[in-house]
Amino acid sequence: MDEYTITIAFDDEAQKWYAENEEIPILLEDYSIDTLINRVKLAAPEMLKINNMPHTGIDYHF
Repeated sequence: MDEYTITIAFDDEAQKWYAENEEIPILLEDYSIDTLINRVKLAAPEMLKINNMPHTGIDYHF
């Protein structure tokens, strides 16, 4: 299984959580970490598919 690490962190200046990975590529932000995680779960597989990257057996570790 291929692995991709999406970094999730809090931006103190913007007062928002963000998730990013340049390889996929993905960059999302939200005020709620729970909402952000749900958005990542939806967007990551779609971005992998769009970019013709392996995306089988996705397993999330938060």
